Formats: sequence, C-alpha cells, structure tokens
Amino acid sequence: MADVIRSTVPLALATVPGGITAARGFKAGSVHSGIKTAAAALDLTVLATEVPASAAGLFTTNLAKAAPVRVSQQHLDRSSGRARAVVINSGCANACTGDQGFAHARQMATETAVALGCRPEEVLVASTGVIGVALPIDRVVSGIRQAVSTMTQNGGPDAARAIMTTDLFPKEHAVTVQTARGSFVVGGMAKGAGMIEPNMATMLGVLTTDAQVSPTTLRRALQTSARDTFNAITVDGECSTNDSLFVVASGASGVAVDDETYPALLEGLLAVSRELAIAIVRGGEGATKLVAVTVSGARTSDEARQVARTIANSPLVKTAVHGADPNWGRIVAAAGRSGVNFDIDALTVHVGGTLMFENGLPHDDAAPIAAQHLRGQAIQIDVNLGSGDGASATIWTCDLSAEYIRINGEYRT
Repeated sequence: MADVIRSTVPLALATVPGGITAARGFKAGSVHSGIKTAAAALDLTVLATEVPASAAGLFTTNLAKAAPVRVSQQHLDRSSGRARAVVINSGCANACTGDQGFAHARQMATETAVALGCRPEEVLVASTGVIGVALPIDRVVSGIRQAVSTMTQNGGPDAARAIMTTDLFPKEHAVTVQTARGSFVVGGMAKGAGMIEPNMATMLGVLTTDAQVSPTTLRRALQTSARDTFNAITVDGECSTNDSLFVVASGASGVAVDDETYPALLEGLLAVSRELAIAIVRGGEGATKLVAVTVSGARTSDEARQVARTIANSPLVKTAVHGADPNWGRIVAAAGRSGVNFDIDALTVHVGGTLMFENGLPHDDAAPIAAQHLRGQAIQIDVNLGSGDGASATIWTCDLSAEYIRINGEYRT
C-alpha cells in the first residue's frame, strides 16, 4: 500500500467539535488529582474505547526517555498494536526518576486497566511537566479512578485542558471525512509550548478515529502524517524526554481502510495533525509570531527539511524576526551551515514575498517592505536552493523573545 498523501478522488472534510471524543467509540474523563498546585486545575485524563482498538505510537528520539515513554513502547509491542485506553498526567514528567518512576508508570496503566476491566498492556501512558520529580502516585491513583468513573462522550475539551503545562490555550481539532463508503471522524488533541523539536511527533499528542484500521496500516499512516506536521515544527530546538504521539482507531464507523480508502484516512490525519502542530508553534513559550520557513529547489525533500530546520532553529534568525529586522544574512548563513550542499550564486531568499538575496548579491533596497511584513504575526521566509529537481519542505517555528527566557529561567522556581 503506497503512502500517497492525495486521493485520486476529491474528499470532503468538515470540521466538527469534540476533539478526541468526536470519533465514535471514545469517552474521556478529566480531573484535578492534586499534581498541579492550582486549585481545581485539571491535571489528569483518561481516554478509553468501548472495545479493544488498533493503536500506534511515535516517541522521542532522546536517549533520556521518560518512564511512561518506555512503558508505552513495551505495551504496544506486547499487545501487537492494540489498546483500550490512554492515561495522561500533567504537572510532572516522571522522567529521570529511576526504578520508582517505572513502577509509577506501570501502576498508572494497571490502575486504569482495573477500572476498565482490561489488561495493563492495553493501556498507554504519558506524562508531562518538570523532569526529575516523583509522581504523587497516591493522588494519581485516586485521580484515575475518579476520571474513569466520570468518562463521557463529551469529554474531549476537558481532556485537552488537562494535559496543558505552560500552554496558553488548549489544542484540539476534529474533522469528518466523507468517502464513497460512508463517513468517519478523525479527532485529536496536543500540548506543547517549550522543549519542542520532536523528531518524532510533539511533546504530547493523541489522535483518534472511528475508521476500521489494522495496527500496521495505522502506524504507517501515523508516520506519514507526522512527517510534514508534528515532525515539521520547532519552538526552541529542544527534543523532550517525554515526546509521545498516539493514534487509536475504534472502528465504530464501520468504514474499513484498505488500498482504496487509505488516502482518505491519511487526509484526515493530516488535516487534524497540521492544525494541532501549527497551534503548538503559535502558542510556543514567549512566542509573538508564527514563522513558516519553506525551502525549495532542493535535490530531495530530506535536504529541503534539513535546511529549513536549520534556519527555523537559528536563534539569530528567530531574534531578527522578533525585532522585525530583515536580516537576510542570518538566513543565508544558517542555510550554509545546514550540511546540505548548494551554490550560493543560485540561492534566492524572499521575506514575505519580497526578494532579499539573489545571484550572490543583496537587495537591501527592499528592506523596508520586508520589515513591514516582519512586524506582522504570520511570517513567511522562502529560500530556493536552485540545486535540484524542485523538492521542497516547510518547517514552522516562532520568534525568540525575552519572555521565553523569563519562562524558562523560572521554570522550577
């Protein structure tokens, strides 16, 4: 089955409310368990299916993987890609917490399984928050029991709030995908504000669908959709210890995914993932501007991504964007150190559609027009390497402000 992104038949996608519980066969319950100090702040959620479902996950490439990441990887392997629930806490990452951390992550899965009447390996676990702090496991266990007892089909919005840490707003999205065989829904939620350069997914993300999909096909679709969405964002170039992206397919719609309907599933996952990924960047710590860096004219898409990511992660580029300084030299310099070979005399740079560099020479007379664009909140940087068959890629990032430094300078204090 080919990983094509576009269907040969036009697809109808319509936005619907509900987030992760918009798809049939899902319920969620969210509570304040006491991990967060703020009174009544939601900090734990359980998402569950009515019957065992297909599941897949992508995880951080960081070698310092948190306990819940390793437990979820083990559970997906042992269950052969089947799951009944995802349990997530915020306010504590349960990372770098030794054997106790693994015991706590396993206990979260076991308590959820007991409450739902399923096997522990059918429960996926995720945590987010401060690294190196032990979970208040007694509070978490009590919270899991309460969350399961209050699960509802309308629980998606609360779940999106329960996984927030320094996020300024909850991130959720859902679409209905219309096909010749009927319709199915793809929903999702995500969190992330700092420590965002996933190299897999995002800091935390959950996607749901009521399409009937095998675990193998579901994983393939997740990998493909994440490549140009969750794996195409960066806030600060930091790859977290806890990055996890899950997708669960309940099959409740009755629409089976095969070669013919696979593109429809992929379109749905892309639509939801792109919305969530861009929202993560837009809500990045200290961010005031959303920046799209598009590199074209590359030999391969991977080379285009490599150049775009280097530019997007450059502190000099990000601070210039924040100050509305059309400093094209920083963009060229970042491209030049990306590790991708190109001819500088064939390179062009546009800022907001304004040509700033061409044929090895600047167009500084256009700087005032570019500066005006940079004073906006949606910034476009285009670089053409002029060295290939037209392969391109886009990486989304944000500006770097003094507020980012303040937030992270006081994160534990």
